[in-house]
Amino acid sequence: MNSRERVLAMIEGRPVDRLPFMPITMMFAARQAGVKYRDYVRDYRVLVDAQLRVAEKFDIDHVSAISDPAREPADLGAALEWFEDQPPALVESQALLADKSRLTTLRPADPLGGGRMHDRVNAVALFKQRVGGEKLIEGWVEGPCAEAADLRGINTLMVDFFDDPGFVRDLFEFSVQMELGFARAQVEAGADIIGVGDAAASLVGPAIYDEFVWPYEQKLVDGLHALGTRVRLHICGKTRKLFGGMGRLGCEIVDLDYPAPIAEARATMGPGQVLLGNVEPVGVLKNGMPESIGAAIAACHRAAGPRYIVGAGCEVVRDTPDGNLRALRDYARSQPAA
Repeated sequence: MNSRERVLAMIEGRPVDRLPFMPITMMFAARQAGVKYRDYVRDYRVLVDAQLRVAEKFDIDHVSAISDPAREPADLGAALEWFEDQPPALVESQALLADKSRLTTLRPADPLGGGRMHDRVNAVALFKQRVGGEKLIEGWVEGPCAEAADLRGINTLMVDFFDDPGFVRDLFEFSVQMELGFARAQVEAGADIIGVGDAAASLVGPAIYDEFVWPYEQKLVDGLHALGTRVRLHICGKTRKLFGGMGRLGCEIVDLDYPAPIAEARATMGPGQVLLGNVEPVGVLKNGMPESIGAAIAACHRAAGPRYIVGAGCEVVRDTPDGNLRALRDYARSQPAA
């Protein structure tokens, strides 16, 4: 059973030879390849080479085009600040929709228009060329709350929920339609699964999540399924109070960050939901020892049950020792799914 077959079997409820291993590696992959992160996020060939290197070295079951959340905003004209060895940052003081009336004339960016979105599509196509059929290929889009926060400014968006709920819904609708176009281009290029990052959703309470965020996450997930692809949901942070909604979305995989109790997620989302995570990336995975990491991931597995994929709670930190990541890999290798 190769890596792609293993992950697909897990999410389809078929027997697998062992637990899949799907950590998020971005800055870690760049360090492993000896490249600056600025180059990793700006040149799909650098990203693909780094992902393939880390996947082979650590026997990771997927490769991913994830890099940073600023691809879509950049192609819409948002201001970015660039760094040599860090992810680019959106300049919130110059938010693209600081004047919210601009939304009425804004059009979704073309994912094949030669910009940063196109670079990600090119990464997926190159993955398909180099590992198609062997590794699961993961594309990536932003969720509605995360994209809205990137375009409006996260602090301003939090006020908008109360001051102008109609605008928020219009902005979420715009975001969903743009992300579906971006996802379509990645699926057509060869993506097997689309990751959805909606980190800003963890900053709202369950009432706002249920009223505003969840309906548009559902529209995005339904649209992705209509494209014939699978969905991996990742919401950073404390999502405990959102578990019910997250479980109802129908995503094939739900990532859990380390503050989210995985046993409660299982109890809330039911036995059929595939869960991934949620070892603490810094205090445990980066700073721990292989023995303690093995114990931590075993505890996650026990709490999650058999419908489980090994990974950290969020991105593997750049300076994580090789032996520590191998501890996660070794656990995945040693464990049948049941």
